[in-house]
Amino acid sequence: MERPVTRRMQATLATAAVGVAVAVAMPTPQASAAAGTATGFATQNGGTTGGAGGQTVRATTGTAIHAALCNRASSSTPITIEVSGTINHGNTSKVSGSSCNTADGVIELKQISNVTIIGVGGGAVFDQLGIHIRDSRNIIIQNVTVRNVKKSGSPTSNGGDAIGMESTVRNIWVDHVTLEASGGEAEGFDGLFDMKDDTQYVTLSYSILRNSGRGGLIGSSESDRSNSFITFDHNLYENIDSRTPLLRGGVAHMYNNHYSGLHESGINSRAGARAKVENNYFRNSKDVLGTFYTNERGTWQVGGNIFDNVTWSAPGNENYPAGPNPTSTTTVAIPYSYRLDGASCVPDIVRQTAGANTGLRTSDGNCTPQSPPPTTPAPTTPAPTTPAPTTPPPTTTSPPPPSGTNLSLASGAGADGSSKADGTSYGNVRDANLGTWWSPSGSTGTISIKWGSATRVSRVIIREPSGTQGSIGSWQLVNNDTGAVLASGSGAGAISFAATSLQKINFRINSSNGTPRVGEFETYAS
Repeated sequence: MERPVTRRMQATLATAAVGVAVAVAMPTPQASAAAGTATGFATQNGGTTGGAGGQTVRATTGTAIHAALCNRASSSTPITIEVSGTINHGNTSKVSGSSCNTADGVIELKQISNVTIIGVGGGAVFDQLGIHIRDSRNIIIQNVTVRNVKKSGSPTSNGGDAIGMESTVRNIWVDHVTLEASGGEAEGFDGLFDMKDDTQYVTLSYSILRNSGRGGLIGSSESDRSNSFITFDHNLYENIDSRTPLLRGGVAHMYNNHYSGLHESGINSRAGARAKVENNYFRNSKDVLGTFYTNERGTWQVGGNIFDNVTWSAPGNENYPAGPNPTSTTTVAIPYSYRLDGASCVPDIVRQTAGANTGLRTSDGNCTPQSPPPTTPAPTTPAPTTPAPTTPPPTTTSPPPPSGTNLSLASGAGADGSSKADGTSYGNVRDANLGTWWSPSGSTGTISIKWGSATRVSRVIIREPSGTQGSIGSWQLVNNDTGAVLASGSGAGAISFAATSLQKINFRINSSNGTPRVGEFETYAS
């Protein structure tokens, strides 16, 4: 058993239950596979192709995702489900059929195969709703955000796991996703990425896992050693207490990941596990590698890692840290080819590529981000039975000169947000002065513009102070009145979206390079 975590997480993301009308999945005449191809151990055992070669459908609700699975000819008929909008408890219901086995309040991928779920348009957010993979194989999940899934409190979903796999699962590729919580077990959350009961050949790549007590586990107990062949590459683990991951038995490969703010322990190799840990960057963390909370020890092979401000505890009973000078205790043969970035550039390349809504960019192995090749575009005219999307994809450009009236400066406008850094002010984002700014107290946070009555807004410009450009990473623009995500992306600039009447609009920074600063939060009617 892992000991209770002594340090509590500081929540940085607010939960927002958003009601969305149930929509049916719609077929599109042309299939579109997930961008790129699987990497790591997901390429072995026959490979991971998801729904490639099958029909493509569009879904804006959890019920529509279930309907797409259930309307297939069989449980193995290939299908790609393009998801946009917010998926939550209010729009996710059980659907019955011979090709599916679904349930209320969770995205259930059970006893199925050959499926791709990919976020499109302005983004796909699974809000307080987990994705459960059970008795399934050949699944791809790409470009989605899963946040604030709870195992206790209300509402609950998926045992508290953002993405969970169990019971004879094979060949899963999870890529460019953002998995986040708002605390640890005491706040009702469990793991972000869990695998147990015979789960094998899985890759987690170019993803963000943050603000959680537990990053994830491989094996539910010391006797559950049937899980193996897992790859973790180019991921960001940020503000995590432990389990990045916890590995019981089996083989795992961790390379080119950025670990920042691991409070209690990191890669926990135990119960005979073997981990190959190479060219990762560990920063501002404690006990990032070793065997912890048990005397059943695991092993590791290390090379090329950077340990930046990492502290190590003294070894003792049920505590066997690999540092302060980690050396290899085993060798691990890797059967697939892969390209290693130098560890020194890992924080920067991960910042530019990891997470949902980052353009599905990857590294070329030389610390340079690459965009995926263009794919066949989906039809511009939706099927007649399908309503047009209510929110077009956001467009982000470099900030142009101001045009029209900056509503943030209007009489009666105000500003507030999450905790601010010392010496900064919410009001600094609406004073027409780039020499003053607001910063969150950490690397993430929310800044808001508000009015005394409903105000119509369709364009926002976020300006960073001179010399700090590029500090803002991924973000979401949220209608505070309803919780709806108006747009999402990365970097500061101009953001256009469907005109919306609201009293308060939030700019939520989900990742950053150093300390982000917002000099001006401008709002316009057009």
